[in-house]
Amino acid sequence: MPIPILERWFVKRPSVDRPPKDRSHIRVGIPRVLNMWSTHQFWIGFLKALGIQYIVFSSETSEEQYREFGKGRGTVDCCYPVKCMSGHYGELIFGQKKKIDILLSPMIYSLPSFLRGHVVDTVACPRVMAAPENIKSGFLKEGDVFAQQGITYVSPFVSLGQPYLVPKQLYQSLKDVLDLDEEETREAVKAGYEALERFNQKMRAQSRQILTWCAREDRPCIMVLARPYHMDSGIGHEIEVNLQTHGYPILWVQYFPIDDDLMDWLFGQEIRAGRIRSPFDISDVWASSYSSNTNEILWGAKVAARCPWITCVVRLSSYECGMDQPTYTPTQKIVEATGTLYFKFGDLDATKPAGSIKIREETIVHYVEKYSRQIIHRKRALLPDECPLL
Repeated sequence: MPIPILERWFVKRPSVDRPPKDRSHIRVGIPRVLNMWSTHQFWIGFLKALGIQYIVFSSETSEEQYREFGKGRGTVDCCYPVKCMSGHYGELIFGQKKKIDILLSPMIYSLPSFLRGHVVDTVACPRVMAAPENIKSGFLKEGDVFAQQGITYVSPFVSLGQPYLVPKQLYQSLKDVLDLDEEETREAVKAGYEALERFNQKMRAQSRQILTWCAREDRPCIMVLARPYHMDSGIGHEIEVNLQTHGYPILWVQYFPIDDDLMDWLFGQEIRAGRIRSPFDISDVWASSYSSNTNEILWGAKVAARCPWITCVVRLSSYECGMDQPTYTPTQKIVEATGTLYFKFGDLDATKPAGSIKIREETIVHYVEKYSRQIIHRKRALLPDECPLL
């Protein structure tokens, strides 16, 4: 039986380095959907490290996009954000001035999260994870549209929450499509994670700047508790954008600053009292901490309840989201425990909501303007005097 170590020692290696592979001509299209909203920088970093320069994302979700590119290709699914993917696929296939060579739509099983290690797991919603296979079928039912258009469809199954698995997963899925070897795949995956981390740090730094301004000016801000795809204007209906036009800065839970000094100020007393193990521990409010986005929403509720200048929380959820429904009551109770305002936009896509959304936005603005000062004063009294934001 051969000894693997000896095989590696005595294997013949090329006397000169292999010339780099030229992939600059390859055009890759990626649907701007679902968890791509929180992982896009990984894929950009990964592909660019492989020498792929042309990376195009579909536009944000819209009715026009679906009517033009996705009509007749829908599949049965109660999840509205999943249904919308047909329009994104169609736009990448039929709507590009220069045809793409590859349509990359990964099946993301688990997600990288700042809560990893503090929760049970960080997996994606099963319906969201399987969505690429679901939507692909709409482009195969009357013939293989991808083959007809000269496009290679790839949907790698990838566990982004477990970085040690990702090189093997992507190598197995993409080795023939991109002529990969294992070493360059490992290096490209590393570059992808580094790009994602840089982006997340940049976004959190900007959020800290906003929070610092609010603290020094004693002004309120609003936190959005939602899934990453609600950043899509066609899914989230730009509710947070409209609120911001009234002068209230917006913070998304995914990019809330997690610096040690701020976390200790918000959670230090509870850690020292033994009520929680760390600033990222949500076991006191959510025992079934498997879902990455759900975990972050529950954690965001805890942060919003404690941070004085977050005087209002806006909770967004799409129509009949089975992952969100069990969290409605817990998040509301957590947020309102300190008198913080809480407004929920549930079942966003059940009807044409523009009129009712406008009325509710005006209601939110009224209450934030009326009660923010006393909310800030009340919550500030619950925390240590020395604030790292001041």
